[in-house]
Amino acid sequence: MLQATYGGWQNASMTRYFRDYADLCFEVFGDRVKHWLTFSDPRTMVEKGYETGLHAPGLRLQGTGLYVAAHHIIKAHAQAWHSYNTKWRSKQQGMVGISLNCDWGEPVDINNPNDIEAAERYLQFCLGWFANPIYAGDYPQVMKDHIGTKSAEQGLEMSRLPTFSLQEKSYIKGTSDFLGLGHFTTRYITQRKYPSHQGPSYQNDRDLVELVDPNWPDMGSSWLYYVPWGFRRLLNFAQTQYGDPPIYVTENGASQKLHCTQFCDEWRIQYLKGYINEMLKAINDGVNIKGYTSWSLLDKFEWEKGYADRYGFYYVEFNVRNKPRYPKASVQYYKEIITANGFPNPREVESWRLNALETCSINNQMLATGATAEMGSHLHLHLSEFRITLLFCFKNLCNVYFLGSENY
Repeated sequence: MLQATYGGWQNASMTRYFRDYADLCFEVFGDRVKHWLTFSDPRTMVEKGYETGLHAPGLRLQGTGLYVAAHHIIKAHAQAWHSYNTKWRSKQQGMVGISLNCDWGEPVDINNPNDIEAAERYLQFCLGWFANPIYAGDYPQVMKDHIGTKSAEQGLEMSRLPTFSLQEKSYIKGTSDFLGLGHFTTRYITQRKYPSHQGPSYQNDRDLVELVDPNWPDMGSSWLYYVPWGFRRLLNFAQTQYGDPPIYVTENGASQKLHCTQFCDEWRIQYLKGYINEMLKAINDGVNIKGYTSWSLLDKFEWEKGYADRYGFYYVEFNVRNKPRYPKASVQYYKEIITANGFPNPREVESWRLNALETCSINNQMLATGATAEMGSHLHLHLSEFRITLLFCFKNLCNVYFLGSENY
């Protein structure tokens, strides 16, 4: 309706409609919900919705549509934050933030100034695009410079990147009580100049190329590689860039490998160990991390991949009417991490892995023999326990709930 009638996020009026929607949510659920996310991964939403057309509304307004949509989303976020701050905060005592997904960008050659600048540009076009207006009042300077220059070279009188008025900059700056941060993998970045005559596009505006190391372990999805050290660097980058905000890691996980044993997700165990350990290092660095949520509890619908990409701790049999759920090995392993609040010592952590894989082998055998009724009862108990402990809290950083709901 909003897309068909008003043009969706291409229309500035969406900011008002979103504020009204947020107000309704605050009124109805605010007595229970104390951590709110206005938007989750808006960069993907605007890039695939208005640039490539892979996601709804399926538009290909290259080099323009995604910037307009992002501009309105940032202003909608600010309106929702101000509404909560003025009308609801005093009686509900909650917090409002935004969740931004970004991979880490590492220069191909750390001694090459062009690669260093390209990696910085990658991060600013990814994380800074939304975070900089919220924390500093305006788009990153490198975005304004690059898009403005290319727009002029393409014969346009104005930059394709919209501008905030002075009043809007002041209104948007500071509209976040915490930063939600999603992260999955890393890219090597090198500079590549794209001629302006190729036409406007988000990719060309960045003037860079993303590369991967062939030695990085493949985690299942074509884009996802195991590079845990990038997580620590991104967390430190966010802390430095945005004035040491409280950070909630809202997404971090690995998808299902093809042709694998259904429940024995050893690669996910490896991923969890590596990435959580790098996050603990970031905490020791001084990053103000308040909580961590792995992606995701269950196999679920994943963007244009549908149900093909499985990120869940619990395997869901989508072809069966009642959608039975089966624990993967990572369930047991992750519960041990939560219970220990980290990694006690290598020998004990290795025992977690072996015990988890033994459990998943038993579950696979039960599934193969059709013993689903007994298994289903066993699962329901563990799923209830797991809901309680899924959000990983660190020492002195507990009393944290799922963002958006205390009872997921």
